[in-house]
Amino acid sequence: MLSRIKNASSVAARALPRPSSATARMMSSSPSSQLVEPREPHVATSEIPGPASAAALKRLAAIQDTRAASFVADYAKSVGNYIVDADGNALLDLYCQIASIPVGYNNPALLAAARSDQMATALVNRPALGVFPSADWADLLTESFLRVKPKGLDMVLTSAHGSDANEIAYKAAFMHYARTRRGAKSFSAAELDSVMDNKPPGAPEVAIMSFSSGFHGRTFGALSTTRSKALHKMDIPAFPWPRAPFPQLRYPLEKHAEANAQEERRCLEEVERILRTNPVPVAAIIVEPVQSEGGDRHASPEFFQGLRAVTRELGVLMIVDEVQTGCAATGSFWAHEQWGLDSPPDMVTFSKKMQAAGFYHTAELVPDQPYRNFNTWMGDPPRTLLTRAIVEEVLANDLPAHVRDTGAYLLSHLQPMSVRYHRVVANVRGSGTFIAFDCPSAEMRAELLHLMRLEGVNMGGSGETSVRFRPMLTLTKTHVNVFLTRFESVLNKLYRKHWPQ
Repeated sequence: MLSRIKNASSVAARALPRPSSATARMMSSSPSSQLVEPREPHVATSEIPGPASAAALKRLAAIQDTRAASFVADYAKSVGNYIVDADGNALLDLYCQIASIPVGYNNPALLAAARSDQMATALVNRPALGVFPSADWADLLTESFLRVKPKGLDMVLTSAHGSDANEIAYKAAFMHYARTRRGAKSFSAAELDSVMDNKPPGAPEVAIMSFSSGFHGRTFGALSTTRSKALHKMDIPAFPWPRAPFPQLRYPLEKHAEANAQEERRCLEEVERILRTNPVPVAAIIVEPVQSEGGDRHASPEFFQGLRAVTRELGVLMIVDEVQTGCAATGSFWAHEQWGLDSPPDMVTFSKKMQAAGFYHTAELVPDQPYRNFNTWMGDPPRTLLTRAIVEEVLANDLPAHVRDTGAYLLSHLQPMSVRYHRVVANVRGSGTFIAFDCPSAEMRAELLHLMRLEGVNMGGSGETSVRFRPMLTLTKTHVNVFLTRFESVLNKLYRKHWPQ
């Protein structure tokens, strides 16, 4: 099967510009860099996971919990938009490691960055960046994160992963809140004594407000703002922080414009009420441009404009969680760019497709003393080197425009399919290729996703009943056609089984 992959024409290579000459010169001659995408999926086993994956999972289960695993991947043989499993099945991947692969498996530009001398040095000499930054660290930050910085946010603090990025953003918000009230005074003796007992005034009662169905991570502090599934939070002590309603829009949008506008006004009024009356002061709110884990719930630019207006009026910081939506997935590099805000958010967190994590901010949010928003590594130079290569690929190939075009093509086919197959596909929605639809039940969704894998397409769910598209930025219309053929086949199978009349 691999020989057929190697000899096939590459859909992605035809659809997008080739790597730059500099990148081409750096490309290795290793097998992974010579792989070419298959023309279509290839499934050789009757079930997924197949026997090789099942055996590998059984071995792994002796040392780790594998109950969430779908199959075992062979990443050396995966290429572009296709993931290959341990049984040799090649699946068109529209889930992409939970939205975290930007420009394809074994992307030549990323392989070149990974094999560079600069990467080797960074890997074997991992620095404590807060106290011993490398001589090239400022250049790396400028050439990677700051090259695509959100408007108005000139600084970046790097971290380990998305949950961590949100947690350190919360810390920045709390420190800023306390400093604006303390002024130029030093910490008092009462503060210094009480904080060691986890009590006010040193450990003040202050909150981060989040939204119903929001997801901001599974680490301890982030869980207090995660509201998508009870399973995420069960048995974990939590801060008594407030939750505001997020609009529940009705689709199609054009048929429910007034009802949706009324719903967004209701939610904004409740946000303002909470911020004004919550027993514990709110230092910041955190919101996703699209509530990804919560079921791909959207809101209009006007809703987010209203959030910005009320937070500015009340002196509350606004954190935009772009962990899933960032890096061009919605058709602009940052999803919040589509809101038309008259002033930028105070912080924007990122991870996933950026292959590194952290948050953007202004100088105003730098703590008043060193070692406050701090840890040993404070990010990872090797991941930053990959981010630099990703940013170059995205900008050089104008992938935001490509994503908008491909996403519009996908939506134009999904919407009529939701009419023909309305018993399975409902509420088609999305921006760029950040698209979703709803199934009638969690059981129907599970059946659909299983059948799609057997047809050679890997997809994932969100919320209780939604199916989400989280493809590579390099997804093409040809890939979409491959998906549509197999999707219609699965829908017909479901109709014959559940509605034989």
